[in-house]
Amino acid sequence: MALTSAMEDYLEAILMVKQQHGYVRCVDVAEQLGVKKPSVSRAVKELTKSGHLVKNANGTLSLTEAGLQLAEQIYEKHRFFTERLIAAGVDPKIAEHDACSIEHAISAESFQKLKEALDDG
Repeated sequence: MALTSAMEDYLEAILMVKQQHGYVRCVDVAEQLGVKKPSVSRAVKELTKSGHLVKNANGTLSLTEAGLQLAEQIYEKHRFFTERLIAAGVDPKIAEHDACSIEHAISAESFQKLKEALDDG
């Protein structure tokens, strides 16, 4: 099941919060994304239903294996494009914003080929 770019953003945010704090709560995701808790609750339901996320008994969130794999792919694209855009002279805030758009639009094949081409160069 393909996720929307917004749902991918939630997975990426959950991964980032987990890396920063070691655990993830809905309030942390809301803060990370600058959204309200009800939005996070809706996303958590969707991502749980799709098999990407588990809400634990203590209220924390955990990515499933599929969720973790997808979140890592999204985050890798985000970092890749942010770094390349900044290196090209783009303002870091604009680079972050643009990378967020690009990470959802590019196919896995195109991303892989682009990485290979830049690694070779």
